[in-house]
Amino acid sequence: MEIILKEDIIGLGYKNDIVNVKKGYGRNYLIPTGKAVIASESAKKVLAEDMRQQAHKLAALKAEAEKKAAALENVALEILAKVSATGVTYGSVTAATVAEELAKKGFDVDRKIVTMRDVKKVGDYEAVIHFHKEVEVKVPVKVIAENAPKEELAAETKKVSEPAEEAANAEASVAETEVTEEAEAPATESAEEAAE
Repeated sequence: MEIILKEDIIGLGYKNDIVNVKKGYGRNYLIPTGKAVIASESAKKVLAEDMRQQAHKLAALKAEAEKKAAALENVALEILAKVSATGVTYGSVTAATVAEELAKKGFDVDRKIVTMRDVKKVGDYEAVIHFHKEVEVKVPVKVIAENAPKEELAAETKKVSEPAEEAANAEASVAETEVTEEAEAPATESAEEAAE
């Protein structure tokens, strides 16, 4: 069944797109809720005329979407999550979580335009933000265990500090042996001079 979308539906298409859907999905959900109309010849002609008249508005919307995308270009998210001993998160990190984290950083992004599969493990992932049908931004998302950073940092600093401590201890023992050898040498010389 061919329909014309009246609003953006992520995963299906954007407003004014002509898409094919199953008959039940179109007739039972999209058309009754006003999200789409049947793509008849007359509807396609009306759509073409509307698109021609609204070309400047669409260009302005695309330019605005490109500005928003440029602002998010170098943004990377780190999301803290409670994690079990097996590395599985309690709950999921979803598109809504990504939208909340972006809001904390000062970016107003609707969760409906964010797509990513639900994350249930610690690791690196990617969220796609659809500002416009031609403008999408991929934001790297790193899921970190809430208690792991402190432990990892402590382990890393311990690894770094252990060789440094060993080197410092080695230098100190070498310095001590040099000092004791120098102190012993003059004492024996002065004892020999006294004996003469």
